Formats: sequence, structure tokens, C-alpha cells
Amino acid sequence: MDDNLLQWKSRGQSFLSRLRTWFNLLDATLLLSSDAEILKAHALLGSKERLNEKDEAAVTLSLSSFHPDSGAALPLIFRPPAYFPISGPLVVASLLPHSAVKPALFWQFLLQSYNAGFNHMNRNTSAEEVKKTSLKHLLLIAGTVSYTTSVGALPQILINRLRVRSPPLQMFCRSILPIPLSAALAFFSVLTIRTEETETGIQVFDYNGNPVGISKAAGEKAVWETGLSRAVLFGMTTAVPNLLVLLLQRTRFFQINSLLVAPCRHLSVALVFWLMIPVSFSFFSQVGTIKRESVEEELLAGAFGEELYYHRGL
Repeated sequence: MDDNLLQWKSRGQSFLSRLRTWFNLLDATLLLSSDAEILKAHALLGSKERLNEKDEAAVTLSLSSFHPDSGAALPLIFRPPAYFPISGPLVVASLLPHSAVKPALFWQFLLQSYNAGFNHMNRNTSAEEVKKTSLKHLLLIAGTVSYTTSVGALPQILINRLRVRSPPLQMFCRSILPIPLSAALAFFSVLTIRTEETETGIQVFDYNGNPVGISKAAGEKAVWETGLSRAVLFGMTTAVPNLLVLLLQRTRFFQINSLLVAPCRHLSVALVFWLMIPVSFSFFSQVGTIKRESVEEELLAGAFGEELYYHRGL
């Protein structure tokens, strides 16, 4: 088991401990570190049996920027600390009440493309078949981006094509429909981009960190957990600001100062998205567990303990 995974395993399985860790790992200043510094930090994890407080910076850098399956530093724009600085503005822009279809498609395309790339680069690549990206998988990624872009712009397409003028229907299309749509598309993107893990399986480990074999059941569990966490992230980011704006519009102050509604919407989207990123990343541990009886029979002979462990990916 890679030293990064051993660190995740030793840092506890509770939600609050993972949340504290992710708040540290999402520090944007970590993006200033070079690949050489990241590799050096990861090497430090395996060189010492016990890490002291001075080594905590190296642990944080390694966990935030090193991929435990590929053995290399993640590409700069797809490291977890880069997720909010890049996708935050795209999320805000994609949720704007556009007046035409083309701007809605444009921002959805940028957002869905980045999410697809992030899902792909942070997937589990422990199986040999997954280490290299095949042409088939590239076509799948392109198809996923095209589909999620079109469906993501569906509210604006409905308003324009059906010429919706009724305020209640416009409110439904702009404020209600995007909530389940955003959550479903985020889940769908993870599920399709990481479909190879469910087909070929991922490496599972026993309690001592020894590799046991490749399990499709663990791969399916890892993908579904990640998909659910991403659905919560985008569902909440869409729901809370929209509901907040609907409440603000009923107050006398915002009825008089209606121009303040739009800035409040944009700020609330950015704030909720920023808060929900560490929360959603913390829902499931990076080192997931699966019951011994849930994996394939051929793996049971070499399995030690009641539970097996796997790298969930992000």
C-alpha cells in the first residue's frame, strides 16, 4: 500500500477528522510547489516510521498533490487545491440566468470538461488495464462531456425553444430544475468517466497493507461513493443559493433594491461551493473498506481480516 494511503488509513475513519484534513489539503498555496518538491515530500513519508510536527507540511503536500497509484505528481490544474480556483468561477457562470442558449452551452462545456478531466486524473489506476488511457476511453470522455453539456443547458434551452414567458415556469426552469439536474449530471460524469474501474476492478489490500488482488466489487463501490459525494457537492451548491434568493426576493428590502439580488446569488454560489468541496470530499474516506464476503471468491484465500481496503480515488 502506498505511503499516501497508509497516511489516510492512520488518520482515522471519522468524518470530522477527514474534514479537518481536507481543509488543510485544499490550501491553494500548495499549487506553488514543484513536482520535485512533491516527490521529495512523498519520499519522506516512507523514510520515517514516525513523523513529527515538522514533517506535517510534507504530509500535506504529498496527500494533496501525489497520486498513490501512478507514483507521480498530479497535473497542476487537476490537483485538489486547484479545484475551487478553477471550477468555482465556472460553476458561478454556469448558474447565471442566461438570455440565450449559446452562453449557457459555453459555460456548461467548460465546467463539464474540467470536471471530466478532474475525475479522470484522480481515478484509481491500480489495475494495469487502466494505467494507460485507451482511444475507447477518450471517446467515452468526449461523449460524456457532450452529453452533460447539452443536458446542463436544458433549462435555458426549454425557456428559449418553448418561449416560456410565465414567471412561475421561468422560476421552475431557472431555480428548481437545475437542482436535481446538477446533482444527476455530476453523478453521471463520475460513473461514466471511471467506468473502467467497475469493469476491470481495482487493487484491494488486507489490514496490513499487503495487496490481495483486483476486485470489481471494490471498483464499483469506489466509483459509486465518489459519484454520490460529487452529486451532493453540485446539488447543494445549486439548491442553497436558489432557495436563498427565493426567500430574499420576498423581503421588502430586496423588493426595493432588486439589483442586489444577482450579486447575492453569485456570492452565495461561490461561498456554498467553497464550503461544500471539503465536506463532499470527506463523506467517504480515501481508503475505503469493503467486507470480506463482498469481494470475489478467488481473493478470499489471500485475504487477512474481516475487511479489505482500497483507494477510492477522488
